[in-house]
Amino acid sequence: MTEYRSDLLRLLDERGYIHQITDAEGLDKLAAAGVMPGYIGFDPTAPSLHVGSLVQIMLLRRMQQAGHKPIVLMGGGTGKIGDPSFKDEARKLMTTEVIAGNVASIKRIFERFLTFGDGPTDAVMVDNADWLDKLEYIPFLREVGQHFSINRMLSFDSVKLRLEREQSLSFLEFNYMILQAYDFMELARRRGCRLQMGGSDQWGNIVNGIELSRRMLGQEVYGVTTPLITTADGGKMGKTMSGAVWLNEESLPAYDYWQFWRNTHDKDVGRFLRLFTDLPLDEIARLEALEGQEINQAKIVLANEATTMCRGAEAAAAAAETARRTFEEGAAGGDLPTLATGGSISLIDALVGLGFAGSKGEAKRKLAEGAVRIDGEAEKDDRMVMVGAANVKISLGKKKHGLLTR
Repeated sequence: MTEYRSDLLRLLDERGYIHQITDAEGLDKLAAAGVMPGYIGFDPTAPSLHVGSLVQIMLLRRMQQAGHKPIVLMGGGTGKIGDPSFKDEARKLMTTEVIAGNVASIKRIFERFLTFGDGPTDAVMVDNADWLDKLEYIPFLREVGQHFSINRMLSFDSVKLRLEREQSLSFLEFNYMILQAYDFMELARRRGCRLQMGGSDQWGNIVNGIELSRRMLGQEVYGVTTPLITTADGGKMGKTMSGAVWLNEESLPAYDYWQFWRNTHDKDVGRFLRLFTDLPLDEIARLEALEGQEINQAKIVLANEATTMCRGAEAAAAAAETARRTFEEGAAGGDLPTLATGGSISLIDALVGLGFAGSKGEAKRKLAEGAVRIDGEAEKDDRMVMVGAANVKISLGKKKHGLLTR
């Protein structure tokens, strides 16, 4: 591990957040000298962020823990375009009203992880629509466009991937990287921001912002990217068979969120404890060293800590108790995902409605495989209709459980 002087880079390094730094020595010196503002941008493409964004949220939390000022940049402006980085196709354009609603919903998530206020290290949330919506096209081209080389922009992996696959990249999307670079420059000018952080797919966009700030402001700013977080089985972090693991309660019940962490692969437990909890490193090392069935203790700690941080201690405790009753006592806990049947429902529709299958065809396959149980009893009949179903527990495999109610 590299020896850093600043608390910030030492913290990020020892917990596994660092993939690349544009100028490690310069950033380390700046971070050691005093309070430094740094930001990460989030486009409001949905009413909630999902677990795939959690590394970036935790980066801002680590900044604050190390005595610096986190800036949450909401992409109210860039969200009208959509980031094309490593996407196979263009995102659907959203209305201004939808974007505003998503921003308001996402703000509540950050309040769980960061302390907001007017103090020197208090987090602030800003919206790039405040400056992007006011830009005039011709002046922008003259003042900003001259600093960008099309040849160089075409060389970035995020663009090359689309072109090599002969997939359309609209002029609208192509402008995204210019606008993101402009964001960095504006935050440096308005807020004294010296650092942009993001996932490894944002490296090109961050470098553009650094160069634009240097040319237009004559100021040195820096960039840090995080590694792509994949699971031990090669899957993408935050994606499950049932879809995205959302951070807000409206999109995903606390029990399902807790269960996502409880189902972590044995080989991922230590890494996820470092990234997604505030547990001391020596305690994480102890938990990581557990073997056999004892590793489940570490998974429960991970689930409790991660859920407490995102949903609150009460929700985490309720989810843990529901899990204990479900798996140890075989009872149907009150915090399981539920589906109202109206009195009767087919087993196929129940599996789809609970999110255990993405389609009726998939539900039939699960039944044929013998993966479905009703109140603990195996069931394979894909024509079954449950009449008067109330407080019936449906299970898929050993780890997914739901409750049918009237």
